[in-house]
Amino acid sequence: MVDLEYLDNINLVRIPQMQRFLGTFFLGPNYNIFQKVDIVLENRENIPQGENVIFAMNHTDRFNYWPFQYKLWRLKRYNWTTVWVKGKYYRNKWLGKGLDSCNLIPVPSLGYLIEEFYTQRHARRIDRDLYRRIRDAIDGKDEGTEVHAANLAATNECFGPDFAGFLRDFYERIMAKVADLTRIALFERELSLIIFPEGTRGAQLGEGKTGIAQVALHTGKKVVPVGCNNSDQVYPDSLPFARTGRIVYRVGKPLSIADRLQPFRIDAPFQLLSRSSQQRYQERFEGATQVIMESINELLDENYRR
Repeated sequence: MVDLEYLDNINLVRIPQMQRFLGTFFLGPNYNIFQKVDIVLENRENIPQGENVIFAMNHTDRFNYWPFQYKLWRLKRYNWTTVWVKGKYYRNKWLGKGLDSCNLIPVPSLGYLIEEFYTQRHARRIDRDLYRRIRDAIDGKDEGTEVHAANLAATNECFGPDFAGFLRDFYERIMAKVADLTRIALFERELSLIIFPEGTRGAQLGEGKTGIAQVALHTGKKVVPVGCNNSDQVYPDSLPFARTGRIVYRVGKPLSIADRLQPFRIDAPFQLLSRSSQQRYQERFEGATQVIMESINELLDENYRR
């Protein structure tokens, strides 16, 4: 389980040797020998050189950041990268170790934590209806109603008294640690950060979550929108082996608090990825997220747009 102890043991490095190893001995042969994968980086002049950035990319398949990382590495002009990765991918112990060795940052969602705590307590996966009731109780949905009271009762029956309050506080501490790792990546290790703002995969661009906007407004780093086209045809399933094809990464002009994100700028210090900041600056986070998502949408082929 990705918990506080797990996150404390994440060790980000400036030059991730495992990325170099996989690029040389796995991705390179896959793309150039066993299959023919043409990776096109359009408008790459929009990627600043000599500084690290936040890449905002649509998430069409499990592996669509791999060819992008590989292309940046082969060009040898840009900073190494890290990626925000869903916590559920760390359920497999060995996959988790592989992701850690590749210099990635796990980002556990509230839903992931509910599922993991339930599995630890009951030795089975939670069913969807019960999950929805517990999630609604933790989110405070329908508060003050009989429905909310019933959902809280179901939650307490599964986990014990005041689990909802415990998990809200636990999630807050988890996200504070993710925020620390993100700052380390951007400022101490000088890594560029790849974020999928949708938070989930889909052929067509979905709605963006506000985490990327929070990072941009908190750190002042530029956001470089990237439209990924056709990676889902090269990686059509859950296997990490690319098929022959052509992937086009279309790069947009950087967004920053000095230009298109300026209307949402927050000059006062705020706690990154915290509940209090989300409540206080929700409109600004959502406004900046909308600008980022619109920028990605403009870079997509028609079949991937909203």
